[in-house]
Amino acid sequence: MANSATAVSAGKFLLEVVTPDHRLLSQEVDYVSAPGSEGDFGVLPGHCHFLTTLRIGELQYRVGEKTEFMSVLWGFAEVTPTKVTILAEIAEKAEDINVDRAEEAVQNAEEQLQRGGLPSEVEEARVSLEKARLRKKIADRHRQKGGTRVS
Repeated sequence: MANSATAVSAGKFLLEVVTPDHRLLSQEVDYVSAPGSEGDFGVLPGHCHFLTTLRIGELQYRVGEKTEFMSVLWGFAEVTPTKVTILAEIAEKAEDINVDRAEEAVQNAEEQLQRGGLPSEVEEARVSLEKARLRKKIADRHRQKGGTRVS
């Protein structure tokens, strides 16, 4: 119990982001904002326990004055007073997103959506466009902060 109190009193908690392939992030952070299926939610140290599903969206986390961004596509989040665990189907750090490919994916998805088709094809194109726009937005934010562009 002393460890939990220490972590909370220190003003930090552990953020872990895990995909089926690997653990993408395990870091002590000051704040997390995540895309819950019922709306975005923020977490500070000492937050109450809860479990929620995630939608396509942006995960933000802050360490000191530095805010980092990540794309998250579906999954679950478990929050405890000392830890946030994100179990995502797909997650990608901003610095790992190829901006050119993200821009191309937006164009392709927009074209597919304009072509129309069966309801299932239109829904697939809509989801593809949402994912592509998210990846582009996060990559652009990283680039604006002075990050390097992935080729």
